[in-house]
Amino acid sequence: MLRFGLPKGSLQDATIQKMAKAGFNIQVSSRSYVPYVDDEELEIRLIRAQEISRYVEHGYLDCGITGYDWIIENGSKVHEVGEFLFSKVSRKPARWVLCVPENSPVKSVKDLQGKRIATEVVNLTKKYLKQHGVKAEVEFSWGATEVKAHELVDAIVEVTETGSSLRANKLRIVDELLSSTPRLIANHTAWKDKWKRQKIETMAMLLKGAIEAEAKVGLKMNIAEKNLAGLLKALPALRNPTISGLSLKGWVAVETIVDEKVVREFIPKLKAAGAEGIIEYPLNKVVY
Repeated sequence: MLRFGLPKGSLQDATIQKMAKAGFNIQVSSRSYVPYVDDEELEIRLIRAQEISRYVEHGYLDCGITGYDWIIENGSKVHEVGEFLFSKVSRKPARWVLCVPENSPVKSVKDLQGKRIATEVVNLTKKYLKQHGVKAEVEFSWGATEVKAHELVDAIVEVTETGSSLRANKLRIVDELLSSTPRLIANHTAWKDKWKRQKIETMAMLLKGAIEAEAKVGLKMNIAEKNLAGLLKALPALRNPTISGLSLKGWVAVETIVDEKVVREFIPKLKAAGAEGIIEYPLNKVVY
């Protein structure tokens, strides 16, 4: 049995969706921290992302998904299995940034000497200040940190993906402390266990395949053999396509995978190059 920690809170829905695409159906009850999963070899625990790395380090969990920021904040000694770029908003990394009100005289971290900073990542912030030789008071924030910047403290260290919330609260970014993405981590003892390690590696492979597939689509088309070379030359992004013969003599089927963002540009070009019966289809996993 593998005990697996998933982040409860802002990353919960995104993580469960990715796990579903990876092939693991997880159902969460509002009355329980022990979700159902359709894998008899897994025990899922929903725990705050801030705490998962500590529970993995101490062996309560064999493995778990949490942000790189919380691994650093907790100073957890764990084995990092893989990085997975997904979040509650976008595919961008989360950034912990030092912020001040737009009209603040603070231009750099040096200007915070003797000032007060509010944040949820106290250890990370103290380390950052020490690196810059700045002595300031760092207090833990239980929430609504953006509001405190205008009334209660001189600066905040807050997490952002797009920066829209900071702009809405009239805050200016002074510096970036850390860029963070979700990581699959394992307890060192569990990683040495042959069965557990194989199970963790399998989940990592499937999860990575599911995430890779999100930004890609499959393309299938028919084209006359005489036009095939021209099509491949005109569209070099069609890397390593699968080409197979059709029952209709002189025609072939071409199948490939491309980034979804370029498909709208590709299809007219494929049509112009002589392709017919063009089919675009979604992918569930892409495993390299």
